[in-house]
Parts: sequence; structure tokens; C-alpha cells
Amino acid sequence: YNIYLGVLHLCLGLMCPLVTGIFMDKLASTKLCADDKCVYTLSLARAEEDYNAPDCRFINIKKGQLIYVYSKLVKEKDSGEFWAGSVYGEQYEDHMGTVGYFPSSLVSEQHVYQEA
Repeated sequence: YNIYLGVLHLCLGLMCPLVTGIFMDKLASTKLCADDKCVYTLSLARAEEDYNAPDCRFINIKKGQLIYVYSKLVKEKDSGEFWAGSVYGEQYEDHMGTVGYFPSSLVSEQHVYQEA
């Protein structure tokens, strides 16, 4: 029985190679929020153009979509300015949608609920 488990683990290990992480640059060292946990909405913004997320930290947005903004990263030299938010939609009425970053230059704030 133990030999069978050992062979099974060996086969699974050979079929499933080790997963390696990808180093991603830090977007900023400081972020502005309405509260300590960044759960309250700062503002509601409208996407002025489409944006395709380059990696899992970001969200896709389409021109005209409304986005709840939860935090704003403080811009550092040689980097863009990013905000974190989720796309507003009827399917998310009772709960928050997927939160991710997007370039602040692609949206216009429609309503500011709280200053960061």
C-alpha cells in the first residue's frame, strides 16, 4: 500500500511540474483610502476608454462603464497613477464585484463620496 502511494506521488510530481512565481513590480508604496481597510467607496467614476488588464492585479474596463473607486495609489516617479475599484453592474447590487487596479487617466470621477 505504501509503495502504491509512493509511486502515485512520484507520477503526479512528474506530470505536474513545479509552479514558479512571477515577480511583479510594486505599483506604489502608499495608497489613499476612506478607511483603514479600504472598503468604503471614495468615488464613482466613468471609463472614458477601454482597458485590458495586463495581469491579475488589474481589472478590464469598457468605455462607459461605472466603477466604484476604493483606493488611490500615490504616484511614484516613473510610474503611472492607478486606482483600485470594481465595475458597477446590476449583478453586483448586493455585493462587491472583483476589485482590481486601473489607470486613473482612463476614467473621470462622476461623484466623490469621501475625500481620501
